[in-house]
Amino acid sequence: VLVINNMIPFIGAIFTEDERESSIESAFKYAIYKINKEKSLLPNTQLVYDIEYVPRDDSFRTTKKVCRQLEAGVQAIFGPTDPLLAAHVQSICEAYDIPHIEVRIDLEYNSKEFSVNLYPSHSQLTLAYRDLMLYLNWTKVAVIYEEDYGLFNLMHSSTETKAEMYIRQASPDSYRQVLRAIRQKEIYKIIVDTNPIHIRKLFRSILQLQMNDHRYHYMFTTFDLETYDLEDFRYNSVNITAFRLVDVNSKRYIEVIEQMQKLQQNGLEKINGIPYFQTKSALMFDSVYSFASGLHFLYSERSPKFILKNLSCTSDQVWDDGILLYNHINSVTTDGLTGNVKFLEGRRTKFKLDILKLKQDQIEKVGFWIPDDGVNISDPTAFYDSNIANITLVVMTREERPYVMVKADRNITGNTRFEGFCIDLLKAIAQQVGFQYKIELVPDNMYGVYIPETNSWNGIVQELMERRADLAVASMTINYARESVIDFTKPFMNLGIGILFKVPTSQPTRLFSFMNPLAIEIWLYVLAAYILVSFALFVMARFSPYEWKNPHPCYKETDIVENQFSISNSFWFITGTFLRQGSGLNPKATSTRIVGGCWFFFCLIIISSYTANLAAFLTVERMISPIESASDLAEQTEISYGTLEGGSTMTFFRDSKIGIYQKMWRYMENRKATVFVKTYEHGIKRVMDGNYAFLMESTMLDYAVQRDCNLTQIGGLLDSKGYGIATPKGSPWRDKISLAILELQEKGIIQILYDKWWKNTGDVCNRDDKSKESKANALGVENIGGVFVVLLCGLALAVVVAIFEFCWNSKKNLNTENQSLCSEMAEELRFAMHCHGSKSKHRPLKRKCIKCSSGSTYVPSNMGAPNADVHYNYFS
Repeated sequence: VLVINNMIPFIGAIFTEDERESSIESAFKYAIYKINKEKSLLPNTQLVYDIEYVPRDDSFRTTKKVCRQLEAGVQAIFGPTDPLLAAHVQSICEAYDIPHIEVRIDLEYNSKEFSVNLYPSHSQLTLAYRDLMLYLNWTKVAVIYEEDYGLFNLMHSSTETKAEMYIRQASPDSYRQVLRAIRQKEIYKIIVDTNPIHIRKLFRSILQLQMNDHRYHYMFTTFDLETYDLEDFRYNSVNITAFRLVDVNSKRYIEVIEQMQKLQQNGLEKINGIPYFQTKSALMFDSVYSFASGLHFLYSERSPKFILKNLSCTSDQVWDDGILLYNHINSVTTDGLTGNVKFLEGRRTKFKLDILKLKQDQIEKVGFWIPDDGVNISDPTAFYDSNIANITLVVMTREERPYVMVKADRNITGNTRFEGFCIDLLKAIAQQVGFQYKIELVPDNMYGVYIPETNSWNGIVQELMERRADLAVASMTINYARESVIDFTKPFMNLGIGILFKVPTSQPTRLFSFMNPLAIEIWLYVLAAYILVSFALFVMARFSPYEWKNPHPCYKETDIVENQFSISNSFWFITGTFLRQGSGLNPKATSTRIVGGCWFFFCLIIISSYTANLAAFLTVERMISPIESASDLAEQTEISYGTLEGGSTMTFFRDSKIGIYQKMWRYMENRKATVFVKTYEHGIKRVMDGNYAFLMESTMLDYAVQRDCNLTQIGGLLDSKGYGIATPKGSPWRDKISLAILELQEKGIIQILYDKWWKNTGDVCNRDDKSKESKANALGVENIGGVFVVLLCGLALAVVVAIFEFCWNSKKNLNTENQSLCSEMAEELRFAMHCHGSKSKHRPLKRKCIKCSSGSTYVPSNMGAPNADVHYNYFS
């Protein structure tokens, strides 16, 4: 047992033979030299170190070297970086309570006692790679790893990475074989986790296989990608990304670099003539400062007196103060060359990784990643290099008016043979993003629909999935099924599903059209009210004494009275007031006036309503539409309906969970041979033929309706969706084109293109003028001829009644005069024909005065009693 009052801490370091005189050893020695020289951390203490070199993979000799250092009384052991040797050293340090400080990646989840590792924990690195993959929208990734303890285990353990992973182990001899297999599988996102010594051989294989164009994106796991020569990759637009742990912009880093340059053997790398600290060297430098900081805090809490024991690997005796030193090192927070250094149970936490991206000039920092906030990109355009004007993309499309149309001139070749809305939009996007393109038509003329029987796709979707096209610019709807296998940009047009139908025929004109303003039941109710009120007026006039009057006012003492509201007069009064004409009869009693007033109000409302509605019914053209909505379609079978075969509209009905749409799909599926059409033109033609409704997207529906006044849209939209530009999964063009679409929308260019191809083509149907003409049509005989029919029928009826009255009266006179009917009728006719104006020809009186006859409606009283009461015969 050795008690030291004037403390001289003794630390040990284990390096492999290939690390002798390396940059990591230089960083270790320089850190101790700097601490001893500055005296800021340990003013009264000098650090002493002992370095041992061991062969790589020789655990036996490593164990003997560590035991020798324990016998010398070391207070901490640094290294080694080899994972197999480090595990043996860790077990010894843990057995004897000696702090073990490491700077290597450790893939084990469980924390280790007395182990302090400055390399970022593998769980944090998993989050970093996952977040960057999500930001870049990687969905199909190949992982090339070289060692069994590399990133393969790191990525394999991440259950949150939803990308399709193709994992291959490789060696320098099999690089070309593995890369060729990745190219055949058309995987363009590649994570490389190889030994940094072999990266140059990997670069050579990439160049030989020509896997260095804009489609490929390589992510390297090494933190020292800047130290490699990337001259061959700068001008091919290939994407290379990596993380960097060393904070090259910190004041401490700049200060240490300047001081180490003064040393002859500083171990610094040179990047374009600028000195650079490799990651492992920087971690070793920070590890020494972390140990010194822990020792400093330990000195601050207690007297710098330690009881050091000469430990032996053959003994069970441990160092009692080792736990104190380990706890203080574990609680250290310092600023080092690798940024903020902080530990949690011996693991590095709260660190920052710079995100590097290769550009034409050099590899540059374009953002950073921290555990709490994830990826923070300071230069979003770095991943979408604008200097790609020489790149030619294959654009797949489908001929569809007015989106894509082939010009009639067969002498035109290339992209100029196409025109339409999508062609103009593609041209604007290509100019803004910066690329060339080649337009091709999809072979099967389908947009793309999933086929459950074959578990495959067809149309444009299949071309994109098999990477035979880079973009798809057409009237292609964004939906869930397609989005699961390909990517879409932001929608450049919003739309929905509508029903195209032929304009309903005009309602046939009838002679009695003037009766249309009121429904048949209203006419029946008016007739019933007419009869009811007429009888009510008659009865009330009979019961009321105020409706009886003396027909001869000069003879006041007469007991003869009469009532003006007989049955015929009551009906005549109601008829006259209903037709807004006078009848010459006026109610005198309060009860009859109430009946009359109510009837007047009733007539006012009925006639006003009739008059107001009559103008609309007679002057506006009325249409008869057999369907008004999708529900009407679903509830009938006379009118067939269908969609475009293989389109998103068909998919919508097939996958819908709404009852009406499910019913419509069953109808269409059972008649798929007759209701589905191959093109929109065919569907429109079937609508024009009649008895067919075409379910189509609203933009195409609007295009068809504006060009043919015989077509119309029925009801509203059945759903809401959008058209987007499609790309293969993980394409780097998606976000660039999305930004271009948003900018074109904000500038109004897309709206200008829409007006150009929908409204300003010169073949638009002018519906406004037709509507105005239909409202200004003059009324013809076919509209109001029924009024004349009613008038003529009324006149004919009056003549018939007059003849009947004439014959009836002649017969009555015949019975009293004992004269033949013919002579009586001839006499009556001569009398009627010779009576003109106020003149009258005297003829023998043959008719008794109705006032004196026994059949009179006047009621006689008791003539012999002058003061007798008047008697009323109400039902005479």
